Amino acid sequence: MTATAQAQAAMPALAVSPCGALWVRVNGRPVQLRVSGALWLEAERTLVAADLHLEKGSAYAARGQLLPPYDTPATLSRLEAEVRALAPARIVLLGDSFHDARGTERMLPRDHARIAALAEAAELVWIVGNHDAEGLDDLPGRRAAEWTAEGLVLRHEPQPGPAPGEVAGHLHPCAKVVAARRGVRRRCFATDGSRLILPAFGAYAGGLNLLDAAYAGMFARPPMACALGADRVHPLPFARLRPD
Repeated sequence: MTATAQAQAAMPALAVSPCGALWVRVNGRPVQLRVSGALWLEAERTLVAADLHLEKGSAYAARGQLLPPYDTPATLSRLEAEVRALAPARIVLLGDSFHDARGTERMLPRDHARIAALAEAAELVWIVGNHDAEGLDDLPGRRAAEWTAEGLVLRHEPQPGPAPGEVAGHLHPCAKVVAARRGVRRRCFATDGSRLILPAFGAYAGGLNLLDAAYAGMFARPPMACALGADRVHPLPFARLRPD
């Protein structure tokens, strides 16, 4: 078997759902990569999203950089849509759910109420991130450094080196490809079949190209980028990716 064939054989099995979500295996466990950028662990009915960065717009406004104050409502609307579609028993948010420690103070009462409604619909778990290590105490739900579901370890920041079974956020992966002579850049999941890094879920969250040096050494083999399209998740081999 050639090196290329070996790499292809080692990649996670793929299947596309009618909704456009992509099923892959992470450390042997089947997981669903949603078009929204969320992860669905069906066996435990657990919905996972990373890096919501709620109140990023108000954080920038406080520093004099005015952005439209719509990121929190938009991000919560997408999360609520996933809850309606999947009826999860548990929602796990993988850290940096708020852009800074005072984000909960700036959030409007109606958005606090929306989070309370999510906590009533499902068990709500806040994984602590580097942006929101403080400021989560007044929110409904429980706080944790990490969470285990379906034999996978859910945490905010990827550990250095290989970490089989890890599901993390923090890096905001994006994939760039060239199609029809133009560059296309999309948020993406990144996986080598052993570990998985989620895209940022927040409306105003940025992205880091999967070719960046920050990902070096994290994957046992070149990872697959699962890019978020308008109505489906697109698996992209590593060889197709281009730098920014």
